[in-house]
Amino acid sequence: MPDDDPFDDLDVPEDPLADLGRATEQLTVRSEERRYRKTMVIIEGFEGDTDLESLASELKSTLGTGGTVKEGHIEIQGDHEGRVRELLEESGYSVKG
Repeated sequence: MPDDDPFDDLDVPEDPLADLGRATEQLTVRSEERRYRKTMVIIEGFEGDTDLESLASELKSTLGTGGTVKEGHIEIQGDHEGRVRELLEESGYSVKG
């Protein structure tokens, strides 16, 4: 008689609490106009050990734009505020506003 585990087919991560930090962070996403009327999207509110470089790289790649990490926040070039909110929420982050 085979040992049929009903939970074998579930996609459970090795550490199910690993993404808990994402859900508890309250991120703020806002746009601001810089010189020459260029828009930047600012993502703030990261706590703990979030890999900002990796997240910024993923956002820049998905949006096809530039950006940087400065002083604990991410700056994305262009008017992408709505799309950035969507991408962060899809990744499990909680976004204010």
